[in-house]
Amino acid sequence: MPRSGSHMTHLSPSRIPSHVAIIMDGNGRWASARGLPRAMGHRKGVEALREAVRAASECGISYLTLFAFSSENWSRPEGEISDLMGLLRTFIRRDLAVLHRENVRIRVIGDRTTLASDILPLLLEAEETTQDNSGITLVIAFNYGARDEIVRAMRRLAGEVAAGRIDPEDITAGRIEAALDTAGIPDPDLIIRTSGEERLSNFLLWQAAYAELMFIPDFWPDFSRETFRAALARYAGRERRFGGLQPATTLAVGS
Repeated sequence: MPRSGSHMTHLSPSRIPSHVAIIMDGNGRWASARGLPRAMGHRKGVEALREAVRAASECGISYLTLFAFSSENWSRPEGEISDLMGLLRTFIRRDLAVLHRENVRIRVIGDRTTLASDILPLLLEAEETTQDNSGITLVIAFNYGARDEIVRAMRRLAGEVAAGRIDPEDITAGRIEAALDTAGIPDPDLIIRTSGEERLSNFLLWQAAYAELMFIPDFWPDFSRETFRAALARYAGRERRFGGLQPATTLAVGS
C-alpha cells in the first residue's frame, strides 16, 4: 500500500503512466565511488530492483520493464558475468514466491536460444508460476538487445512470406509488433535511465517511438521509492503529443 502522506496521492490515476521501463545503470560506478568491488554494486542494485517493483505496484502502474542484462553484457569479465548470473538465480529462488504472493505477473523478453541450461528453466518457472496473476506485470529484459529483437521478428515474418502464408504487403506495423518479444505489452509511456547517461543503449527501440524519456543522475543502487515517485511527478507535468500539434493527453499537474 502507498505510504500515507506521499505526494503521489495528489496525482490522479489518469496522470500515472501505464507502462514504465527502466535502464538500471550505474551499479559498477556506485561501487567504485565507495571503494567496493563491482559485485557489491550489483548486489545493492538487486535491492533497488525490489524497491522499484514495490513502488510501481503501489502507484498503480500496470507494467514495469527492467533492463536486467543486455545481449552486449556477455563481453564483460567472466567473473562479473558469473556473479550476475548468481544474483539472477538467487533473485528468482528467493523472490519468486514473494512476487507470486503479491499477485505480480512475470514476463521475460530477450533471446532465449543461447541461455545456460540452468538459467532458462528458472526464467520459464517464473513466467509459468505467475502467468495467471492479475497485478502488475514485471517484464524482465534478459539477454535482450532491441536490434536483435527486431532482426528475429523480421526473420519470423520473412519465414511467413517464404511459406506463402502472408504477402509482403501484409506486413504492417501491427504485424511487426506482434512478432516482437513484447507482443501484447503496451509501449512504454516513460523510460527512465539512471546514472546520468543519456542514451537508450539498444533498449526497446521500436517500442520507445513516443515514450517520454527521463535521465536522472542517481546510480541505480541509490534508486528508491522516493526517486520513483519524483520521476512520476515530473512525467505528470509533461504533455504527450504523439506527433500532433495539440497534446494527445494533457498531463499537467492540476488540482
